[in-house]
Amino acid sequence: MTINRRSLITVLAAAGGTLAMPFAARAQATLDEVKKRGVLRVGVTQAPPWYSKDPKTGAWASGLGVSMGKAMAQTLGVKFEPVEVTWGNAIAALQGDKIDIMFMLDATAERKQAANFPDAPLLWYSLAVLVRDDLPVTTWEDLNKAGVRIAVPQASTMDRWTTQHTPKADIQRFPGNAEAIAAFQAGRVDAVCLFHPPLLAARQRLGKGKIVVPLPAESQPSSAALRKGDTAFTEWVDKQLAGYYKSGQTQKWYEAALTDFGLDPKLAPPVMKEMIK
Repeated sequence: MTINRRSLITVLAAAGGTLAMPFAARAQATLDEVKKRGVLRVGVTQAPPWYSKDPKTGAWASGLGVSMGKAMAQTLGVKFEPVEVTWGNAIAALQGDKIDIMFMLDATAERKQAANFPDAPLLWYSLAVLVRDDLPVTTWEDLNKAGVRIAVPQASTMDRWTTQHTPKADIQRFPGNAEAIAAFQAGRVDAVCLFHPPLLAARQRLGKGKIVVPLPAESQPSSAALRKGDTAFTEWVDKQLAGYYKSGQTQKWYEAALTDFGLDPKLAPPVMKEMIK
């Protein structure tokens, strides 16, 4: 059979449409694909207490995101399959159909252009301070005193917040989180102000200081990223997240992950906004 130029274009166009159809179908039918495949593919990255790999076995055995992924897989009657990604390429992994969901990604305006996010928050994390053990802090006003030295990353949310709420304090600005934490470690400041997740790792590593969410609390939600266009799966995940949160299960998973990470949950801020007092 001879294929002329017009026939070739017609064949390629038809093939292109055929090849495009499975991807479009997957975008609208993640739940069906997951059940057919028999596994829920969850993006994971080494970031306790959200995800933690056992160095001895190589298994992703701990972390809030791991527990949540396993629970969703069980509800769907499928297996949990961790797929290692990075924070930076998680969205691309969703777009490339490598994973079905990635927990602990904030629903920024930029990310919303490339992925779906449920309405219900996964959890809330708060602006917190890691302070000297002997420094009593309950409110921002407790830090708003001459002689209290607070480290913050320069030109950050933390910089703006402390400048507004603790103008009497000695606010010391550093290039990034690591430098601000190093200043606290060296005793050059009395407190370091960050959103609380990085402070958990700092407290565990330093073995000193206490993490406090000063009142009034400044909190923001984190979420779960899903493949763009799949409204049915987004609605399903939304219901699961809302149920975990309202029942207190999200907080329980978080506390279990903190314990596995070597931290006393009582020393860490809660991830339920209603529990911050």
